Formats: sequence, C-alpha cells, structure tokens
Amino acid sequence: MPDGQDAKRPRTRIQQRNRDLILGAALEVFSTHGFRGATLDQIATEAGLSKPNLLYYFPSKEAIHNELLSGLMDTWLDPMRALESSGEPIAELLAYVDRKLEMSRLYPRESRLFANEIVQGAPRILEALKGDLKELVDEKVAVIRDWTNQGKIADVHPYHLIFSIWSLTQHYADFDVQVRAVLGEEEPFDAAPAYLREIFLKILTP
Repeated sequence: MPDGQDAKRPRTRIQQRNRDLILGAALEVFSTHGFRGATLDQIATEAGLSKPNLLYYFPSKEAIHNELLSGLMDTWLDPMRALESSGEPIAELLAYVDRKLEMSRLYPRESRLFANEIVQGAPRILEALKGDLKELVDEKVAVIRDWTNQGKIADVHPYHLIFSIWSLTQHYADFDVQVRAVLGEEEPFDAAPAYLREIFLKILTP
C-alpha cells in the first residue's frame, strides 16, 4: 500500500510486489553505495520501475531507508535472543557464534547496510541502539556474568566478548570482497565456522 493511503486498506498483489521490488532494489543500492551515495534514480532503475512509480509507494529516499532499517533491526537481534540462560554455557555461546556467522553468509547486503549506518553515526537507528539493542545486550551480559561467577566459563569481559563475536562474524559480510580476494578459489564459509568455534572455545573454557 502506498504511503499516505488508508492504513486499513489491504495492499493489492501488484502493490505488494512493487513494494518488495523497491525494497530489494534499495537494499542492493544502499549496501553498495551507502545512504549518501544512493539515489532514487538508482533504486528505481534497479527495481525496473519509473521514478514516479517508485514515489507512489515511498515519498523519499529516507522513507525507503527507514523501512529497511526497521525490519533489519529486529532480524539482527534474533540470534542473540536465542541465547538461553538455561542451556550449557559454552554450547550456547558457540551456537550464538554460529548463528551470527550464518547471518553474514545469508544476509551480506543487510550486514553492509547496517555497517554503513553505524559508520555514519547511526543517525536513523541511534535510539534503537540505545534502547532495544542495549537492553538485550545487558540482559545477556548478566547471563554471561552469572556463568562466569559459577565457574562454567572463563573469566571474560562480557561486553567485549560480544563485541568480538560481532566483529569476527560480520567481517565476512562487510569485507566480503577483501576476504574473497585473499582466499581466491576457497569459499570463506567452508572453514570459517570451525575456525571461529575453535577460537571462542579456547577463550571460554575455564
């Protein structure tokens, strides 16, 4: 349904298809050029639509970008939400590493979109970072500290442990071109899971 229309009126199949086309095209353009470098003309061309047709659905580049980010933020938190305090600590944390790496494999454009937003100072998602993200991280940090106090994992700084997991897994998406240039014919995600699990197993084992 085009922005500004009656929110209660269901979208037609064509309207939903065109919105999906626009969002898919915008994800490609934003992840490649960043917010500042992207234009509505580029998005329209990528979507195979005219610019006036695109503007029928979204009034601005900002509206499209915000739509992508709002959906992405929730998806980005899911792997951490799945970390269970009732599980075996090292297994839970290694599974979190696996899920984050799999996100980089399956959603590289989304990862780069998020990274571009952060590099620019997170002007459009700063409140979400200070709100939903921080609340969830604080919750899981309390779990990690409890595991440490019980001697179930090594004495690690919980926030920096999480930062390390983010950086080592998201690197494969955000620096995909560099990784593939260095590895040549080797597929990055063939060896990465076992390697990262080995690293974090050594860090976490008491």
